[in-house]
Amino acid sequence: MNSEPWYKTTLRWAQTNLVEIDPERYDSQFWKDQWRRTKVQGVIVNAGGIVAYYPSAMPLHHRAIKLGDKDLYGDIVKAAREEGLKVIARMDSNRVARDFYRSHPDWICLDDTGKPYTQADKFVTCINSPYYSEYLPKIMEEIITRSKPDGFSDNSWPGMSRERICHCLNCSVKFFKFSGLALPKTVDWASENYRRWIRWNYQRRTEMWNFNNKITTAVGGKDCIWSGMIGGDILYNGNRFINLKSILNSTEIVMLDHQRRSLLDGFEQNTEAGKRLHEVGGWDKLIPESMPQYQLGAPAFRLASMPASEVRLWSSSAFAGGIQPWWHHIGAMHEDRRQYATAEPIFNWHEKNQQYLHKREPLADVGLVWSQDNHDFHGQDNANERTLNPYRGAAWALDKAGITWLPVHADDVLKSKGRFKVLILANLAAMSDAQIHAVKAHADAGVSVIATSETSLFTEDGDRRDDFGLQDLFGIHRKIGVKGNIGPISGNIEISDRHTYLRLSPEIRKNVRGPNDKTAPDSIQKRHPIFNGLESTDTLPFGGFLPLVEVDTDVSVLSTYIPEFPIYPPETSWMREPKTNLAAITVKEHASGAKLVWFVADIDRCFARDQSFEHALLISNAVQWMLDGKGYVSVHGGHGMISSTLYRQNNRYVLHLNNRLMTTKTPGRQNNLIPIGPIEIKVIQPKNSKAKEASLKVAGQQVALRTEGDYFVLTVNEILDHELIVIEY
Repeated sequence: MNSEPWYKTTLRWAQTNLVEIDPERYDSQFWKDQWRRTKVQGVIVNAGGIVAYYPSAMPLHHRAIKLGDKDLYGDIVKAAREEGLKVIARMDSNRVARDFYRSHPDWICLDDTGKPYTQADKFVTCINSPYYSEYLPKIMEEIITRSKPDGFSDNSWPGMSRERICHCLNCSVKFFKFSGLALPKTVDWASENYRRWIRWNYQRRTEMWNFNNKITTAVGGKDCIWSGMIGGDILYNGNRFINLKSILNSTEIVMLDHQRRSLLDGFEQNTEAGKRLHEVGGWDKLIPESMPQYQLGAPAFRLASMPASEVRLWSSSAFAGGIQPWWHHIGAMHEDRRQYATAEPIFNWHEKNQQYLHKREPLADVGLVWSQDNHDFHGQDNANERTLNPYRGAAWALDKAGITWLPVHADDVLKSKGRFKVLILANLAAMSDAQIHAVKAHADAGVSVIATSETSLFTEDGDRRDDFGLQDLFGIHRKIGVKGNIGPISGNIEISDRHTYLRLSPEIRKNVRGPNDKTAPDSIQKRHPIFNGLESTDTLPFGGFLPLVEVDTDVSVLSTYIPEFPIYPPETSWMREPKTNLAAITVKEHASGAKLVWFVADIDRCFARDQSFEHALLISNAVQWMLDGKGYVSVHGGHGMISSTLYRQNNRYVLHLNNRLMTTKTPGRQNNLIPIGPIEIKVIQPKNSKAKEASLKVAGQQVALRTEGDYFVLTVNEILDHELIVIEY
């Protein structure tokens, strides 16, 4: 019998998110059958908070409108126990009805005029009030006493997001005790009290997390842990003051509320989320993720079925990132019954292959470095453009090239020594001295580094340094001034301020077919490998942001900036200043053998925003040059639509290949799976190993495995949504 606690062994979850009329229509036998069909091991059941689904004795604890004297929550728990399932009591606790507000107005968030914050017809509760420290603990104690759940989760536990500042007396007193300052009146990143308010709110959420765990484990036992739901999007967590470092290092399980791709991110974001959360919290933790069977998108349709293709692509992306499945329906009865069939094949495949999907070690060539401080204190109120788009663009470039990579928190860089051959600092502008030291230590050990834009120019609090913190490593120094900007380009063809280019060096057009050009140099020098695939051009479109820099004598400038010139009318569209000495791409080689590239031009941000394929090519070429042909995995074929994620497990490789082709940009609408193939895969051969066999766990077949040099080589005929390759050696 397995002696491990539930949060280490429950791999598949189910949730029928109850609505207030469900006490009259819940079909217990149907949902029991659905649990069995989908091989789930645990259920998440609505208990209390905004709505109680049991006859709570707590005053003002609003019962579902059709509950009466029923105990729907208790009945579902009993049914789950009969099926041998684990149970999480779900709370949703960040707002209350008007009668509650009248009884406890001091528990409600206030604006700076003393007016209560509301959401629809509900009043938003303050995390610094007795509602969180006294009232909710009593509800959790009551639930434990009645039904003994295995654990708890809460959908809206962090309270109000940072777009609004609570000015209630509870906040005023507690913030002054923390900082000696008054509450900030408005959003002002230049003010000390606002920045302290941001850090205080992060601290307060971590305190709440630990406090809630003390409550539930004291009453329910050491394994009755509380785990609030966490978002998968970096900025979502920051907006709700969720400090992933402090919380994930103290929790036993991550209940991931990351239900869909966004209008900017594709299915790959679910793989990224799993990898990032595991890297912070540990690969031994389970991360079940709420996967809706209803249609989310713009607009959302809570009662309509999500296309099966959308769910398949999202869930298979999750599996690649080490996430476990958790199906989710809104309401206990639906007239659109297509949604009841979607989860079954996915969950059955997961159950059949679960041995390959957890308890494994990730392997990657590249560490893509990020930090919450960078998004908060440099990104500020424009973090999507300033800091997330550079990260997003670098990640997309790596995925397109099939390069293995992992997100690495900036505080964890030093302890990651020996894991990666390349680090990428994608506009990691806000860095602490310790983080800068860690990057230098990697370079001293021979690890190559790519930096972009304004990396290391600011402290972790967002204060500007006199020069880049990494200036001595890269031999690059900040000057006054910038060219371009970071925002989206105007669609007005009359506006030419972003009509800029990059000039590649050396210029080779003299030897390329085309009109005679008297300005073309006679040079026949060989170009740097960063420009592989660009042999017929001396310029590339840019349109981005360029901080002005100067470089040391041992630094090579591979590309320079071409200023804007008119777009329209076409008769005026010619370069007024074809050449400058403004560095856009620099290269330096370290004494340790490390290769150092600085993309001063923000091509990572540009790729995320504008999708110029050349920008992705420059990034992936730089990585391939640094790897010197010795990466873990190489993908041949697939048109840049197949990404790879590699794990080691005993004497085997577990390789995920994910199809990233989207047939619609709108989340929740993809109704087609388009197969891609054939794909040739090369995986580096461990020392002293021999090729034994390779199996495709989605196609359900063995494939020929051969050895070429230091690599195992195999071919996958086609990939529909994903393939899981297991290589025994």
